[in-house]
Amino acid sequence: MAVKLRLVRMGKKKQPTYRVVAAESRRARSGAFLEIVGTYQPRGISAAEPETVFSIDNDKVVRWLSQGAQPTERVAKLLKASGALDAFEASKAAK
Repeated sequence: MAVKLRLVRMGKKKQPTYRVVAAESRRARSGAFLEIVGTYQPRGISAAEPETVFSIDNDKVVRWLSQGAQPTERVAKLLKASGALDAFEASKAAK
């Protein structure tokens, strides 16, 4: 089973929000997933709080990456910004 870390679209028309999920690669974009590992709001919540655009659970992400999950291009950028990829590289180097 090939697992990918990818985005699932949620929200109203023209107001997207996304969940970052671990899902089987053959499933549809908004189909079944294995676990939610974060959220992403590309439109932002407000101008006063720009840092809340995304939230990622780094522990869950590191666990999925260590099990062989592959992030999509956009999710890889979010993981790099959250520090999850750095934590994964550090845990891989420590072994």
